[in-house]
Amino acid sequence: MNTLTAARAQMEVSLAFHMVFAALGIGLPLLMLLAEGMWLRTKKQHYRDLARKWSKAAALTFAIGAVSGTALSFEFGLLWPRFMAFAGDIIGPAFALEGYAFFIEAIFVGLYLYGWDRLSPRVHWLTGIPVALGGLLSGILVVAANAWMQTPTGFTLVNGKPANISPFAPFQSPAWIQMALHSSLSCYIATGFAVAGVYALGLLRGRRDAYHRSALTLALVVASVATFVMPLSGDLSARSVAQEQPAKLAAMEALFNTTKGAPLLIGGLPDPATGTVRFGVELPHFLSFLATHDFNATITGLNAFPVDQRPDVVLSHITFQIMVGSAFALIGLALWFWWARWRRWGKPNTWLLRALLIGSPLGFVALEAGWMVTEVGRQPWIIYHIMRTADGVTPATGVPLTFFGFSVLYATLGLALAYLLRRLATGAPQPASMPAEPTREQEGQQEKPQKQEKREVQHVA
Repeated sequence: MNTLTAARAQMEVSLAFHMVFAALGIGLPLLMLLAEGMWLRTKKQHYRDLARKWSKAAALTFAIGAVSGTALSFEFGLLWPRFMAFAGDIIGPAFALEGYAFFIEAIFVGLYLYGWDRLSPRVHWLTGIPVALGGLLSGILVVAANAWMQTPTGFTLVNGKPANISPFAPFQSPAWIQMALHSSLSCYIATGFAVAGVYALGLLRGRRDAYHRSALTLALVVASVATFVMPLSGDLSARSVAQEQPAKLAAMEALFNTTKGAPLLIGGLPDPATGTVRFGVELPHFLSFLATHDFNATITGLNAFPVDQRPDVVLSHITFQIMVGSAFALIGLALWFWWARWRRWGKPNTWLLRALLIGSPLGFVALEAGWMVTEVGRQPWIIYHIMRTADGVTPATGVPLTFFGFSVLYATLGLALAYLLRRLATGAPQPASMPAEPTREQEGQQEKPQKQEKREVQHVA
């Protein structure tokens, strides 16, 4: 494994784990807020129990996400010093602002966790709002840096170095708004369906109490709203990629030849050697329509770009298909749930619960696949059309060793989070029960001390 391959592999492993922690850190605080808000509105104890349980899970993901994010920040400097030397002054403000969002979130996480029974219910609920907004804002600000790498702007290139840098350069990237929207929705979808799967399992095991039913509903409220908005975000993304990164669009759709009225490809295995696709189904003119809203628009194919500037078409296309397929499966699950709830919520549909359990990882599958499309489709550039990935990597040796070391670190963090979340998944808290009526034997045992006490009183008298 050479230095470039090891550095890329290390970033891939780091981001693959960190995205899971970050997505949960964005989605769980919103669920926590909704549950406590329902308790304030209805005064039903199980909503308060849910809020407390989800707040503990959110705190865990926040802590582990902080560790993984810190490791990532070191990796930027250690693995990509040439890239940071060029882009550090440009993307630095985005990371600095993300640090402020992180600190605000950390402060209010503490207030929320230790404010139970110490703050008034309404004030306590209000302290959860900065937690939810802080997590969301952190994600949006980090995405700004990546969006700038996709569509760099806000500076001029003088003798191969950036000059006249705008302090708002990352936020001037044409890709930022649609990437921020798309990634944020993905986090809510992934978290919502994952949490729904946990409580669907509980219902399948016979725990059909208000605690599990309400948890399932709240999780799917968040997941469904984000899922139904996602196609609009996808439309924005498709048009942005078509305009700013035509090579990425061609790789995503395995379009080798420039085509007027280009078809949308469903499935298929691209063969870069022959420029053909096997086993795919084409929908005539639909790619042109999705990319430009014109059925007869011309879409540039991969063959129009130099060979050394083409993304990996096989990986780009397959991960794109996985992302889209997972998204449509989740839309179907959301529609099925709300139809079943409208029809007969009093009798949970066993097949629906099984489907929710099986489909619960699909949100994270789509999230990971979508990020791979974004990053692989930009290659071979680390800064699109300005710096190649191979030119940004460190010249130091020993990177393969750090790859294995960081892989162990992230695997350990992932296992720790899974273990701790499993410890939290103890079901609904047991309500305080009335003391049971004593049996005849217990009554007899209670009568003996009473008779003995009476005899002692008479003796004293």
